[in-house]
Amino acid sequence: MQINRTALFRASCLSLLVTSLSFGIRAGILGKLGTDFQLDESQLATITATAFWGFPLAVVIGGFIVDLIGMKRLLVMAFVFHLAGILLTVFASGFWTLFISTLLIGLANGTVEAACNPLVASLYTDEKTTKLTHFHLWFPGGIVIGTLIVTFFNQFGLSWQIQVGMMLIPTVIYGYLFSKLDFPVTERVASGISTAGMYKALASPLFIFMFICMFGTAITELFTGQWIEVLLKNVTQNALLLLTLTNGVVFLGRAFAKPVLKAVTPQTLLLISAILAALGLYMLGHLSGTAVFGGAVIFGMGVCFFWPTMLGFVNTNLPATGALGLNLMGGAGMFAVSLYTIFMGGFYERIQKEAGGDTTLAGKSVLDATLVIPCILILAFAGLVIYMKGKAKKSAAAVQI
Repeated sequence: MQINRTALFRASCLSLLVTSLSFGIRAGILGKLGTDFQLDESQLATITATAFWGFPLAVVIGGFIVDLIGMKRLLVMAFVFHLAGILLTVFASGFWTLFISTLLIGLANGTVEAACNPLVASLYTDEKTTKLTHFHLWFPGGIVIGTLIVTFFNQFGLSWQIQVGMMLIPTVIYGYLFSKLDFPVTERVASGISTAGMYKALASPLFIFMFICMFGTAITELFTGQWIEVLLKNVTQNALLLLTLTNGVVFLGRAFAKPVLKAVTPQTLLLISAILAALGLYMLGHLSGTAVFGGAVIFGMGVCFFWPTMLGFVNTNLPATGALGLNLMGGAGMFAVSLYTIFMGGFYERIQKEAGGDTTLAGKSVLDATLVIPCILILAFAGLVIYMKGKAKKSAAAVQI
């Protein structure tokens, strides 16, 4: 068996591109779906949230079975789910077909992460956080491409069905590429760590702490990005371009992960990220006109390293948690976003009604409520920095003895 590390990594990036295209394109067509199928904000929130709870369902189940069935079989499943979900979206006829198609795409997205996160960690054991960050740059990259597709196609009056159908091209390509490649076993299997050893590592206080923090980092990044057009549509005429700009910043930041991670530790990077995310969210909620774009840049800098650094930190400092640890982290994040999206959909609608239909006030209220989360993360990650410094000092003292 010959493992082509570069080819596997490129195919992984392409599969993640499909995942992110689904976010970018759906964010851009959300308003049209509401108009075409006469859906209110709560129904749109429920449909959007379906992708977020389909994701953790798939990523957690995938985490439990990936060591048993292998990463290649998981990616075949992802391909089938993506194909079915995209086609059903194109031919949707109302709420339930959109609900089911979005669920299928969510399952596909989760299955991609369930296979590709441990794949990247297994291929690049000496630089996990850096390569996971390079892999995850295709998430914002795909959102940028997706929102540009929506903007460009809208200029020519092309339907949202054609926009969604564009995802079929990279889906078919990644399915073909993976079918031709050999895969390694996961790192935990290769290193001989027992299942009991894995579960012991998952019960450690540090993993539980990072697991809980993942709720906050995922909500801050993904909820805001997915709903930015709805939340700020009356603040600026180019709300969708805010999403493009934010994710463009994230894409560029992740491309330079190597020098950034050489300059600061992962835990310090998480603290800096939380501070910038909080500042960016405040600016998005309290500025208007072109000034909002400054907030989008700061916010993009803040959320840039959240997801891959959380995964890389856990897999580097708690390697015995293996593929399941990575996938439980991803599942925790997306599940939290799912619940938060449903809750905030109702909150947005309630504030809008109380304000006599004022969507600007409702959008700002949602952003202000969400701002609390990165503020809490600042305290949490400050504590993590102090804890890791103490741990490093103890390790250095033990070596000297």
